[in-house]
Amino acid sequence: MTRRATKIVATLGPASSDPALLEQMIRAGVNVVRLNFSHGKAQDHIDRARLVREAAQRAGREVAIMADLQGPKIRVGKFTDGKVVLETGQKFILDATRTEPGDASAVGLDYKELPRDVKAGDVLLLNDGLITMKVEAVKGEAVHAVVTMGGELSNNKGINKKGGGLTAPALTAKDMEDIKTAMSFQADYVAVSFPQNATDMEMARQLCNVAAAEYNHKPHMIAKIERAEAIPKLEEILRASDSIMVARGDLAIEVGNAAVPALQKRMIRMAHEMDKTVITATHMMESMINNPMPTRAEVSDVANAVLDGSDAVMTSAETAAGKFPLETVVEMASVCVAAEGAEDVALDADFSGKTFSRIDQSIAMGALFTAHHLGAKAIVALTESGSTALWMSRHRVHIPIYALTSKVATQRKMALYRNVTPLLMDTSADRDTALHDAEQHLKARGIMQAGDIYVITCGEPMGSPGGTNMLKICRVS
Repeated sequence: MTRRATKIVATLGPASSDPALLEQMIRAGVNVVRLNFSHGKAQDHIDRARLVREAAQRAGREVAIMADLQGPKIRVGKFTDGKVVLETGQKFILDATRTEPGDASAVGLDYKELPRDVKAGDVLLLNDGLITMKVEAVKGEAVHAVVTMGGELSNNKGINKKGGGLTAPALTAKDMEDIKTAMSFQADYVAVSFPQNATDMEMARQLCNVAAAEYNHKPHMIAKIERAEAIPKLEEILRASDSIMVARGDLAIEVGNAAVPALQKRMIRMAHEMDKTVITATHMMESMINNPMPTRAEVSDVANAVLDGSDAVMTSAETAAGKFPLETVVEMASVCVAAEGAEDVALDADFSGKTFSRIDQSIAMGALFTAHHLGAKAIVALTESGSTALWMSRHRVHIPIYALTSKVATQRKMALYRNVTPLLMDTSADRDTALHDAEQHLKARGIMQAGDIYVITCGEPMGSPGGTNMLKICRVS
């Protein structure tokens, strides 16, 4: 299989829950499996996590599991007939006190705070922006609006406010229960929906760490950037997270479609500068829900996400509910490989004017620089925490990085890092034994052969996280 630097996150759902199919998808290139907590019960997720671990074992590789929290339900209630058709120009009421099913004149709200979050003149976007209405007045608990773009509105469709400004907290009571479920199977990543600031991410991390303490586990936290309010707070959110997701669906509804491509580039650039990972998501290969081939626009979209520097590209309904989950992964992988072949390596420019205060970070940068200029076959990092591999992966270099760790949890987390192949190896031995074992490990896998030059980093004493302090240039014997 051709080496690919960009990772693939695939959403698991009814279309991809067959054990044999899931194994094929992992073999075809899935690195991270997303469990969407907006659907299904706790036991469903526990069962699916086990399914993922078993399929990965059969495929002979580790994948990371991402638990994606639902976040606040900013939605309308239900309708008598399941849906209504709203005409442009008609009046419509969103009523927080209404308990009976809705009709063409009014509907109840799952989100009871809406009357306090909006005022006359605000524009509301429903059903992913397919329906728009302008608020005329707020009377008590009822929002009176006029439909400015009509269409079909069905049960529990989402509500967004143009420009943002809905106050719903990022973590709901359901999310807090779901965190406990996700920690029971030690999810490697937890994605937080609709965070508005660093506090939302810090609170989520605290809840995860408490729930995971009995398993001696600490997940990495992903902030899904999907609210207009998150954009000015991007730096503080990134600081409080391990990763961000460019969640283009809800974000586009709030800030407008046209603003998203530039925001995507800005977010990816900022994540790299702050040594964080970044996933580009939503509608990447949407047409493959029903078709065996993507459109040229979708191919271009995935390729651009790769060229922008995404660590990973993500599928949603394509693999969760589509007709061609395996084909989607295969197509996505081939687009990533082709785009990576066109990348520029500007490593020298990356380092000019940069100062590195930490020894381990300096060693990581030194390894990249040396390997690049020597034309090394591989960069090898012996790592406990994965930090050395993460720093190396922030820079574009067309030399594969192999991260060897003794910890399965670290191996799984590194499954998301761009251009990093994480492998399990006992690194607790003395330095010379570990270096010898690492070379043998890579030779046995056919990664390197006699005569190849490679660069290797490790720490002395061995096995202490954050202790990388040695760089060695070797030739395979």
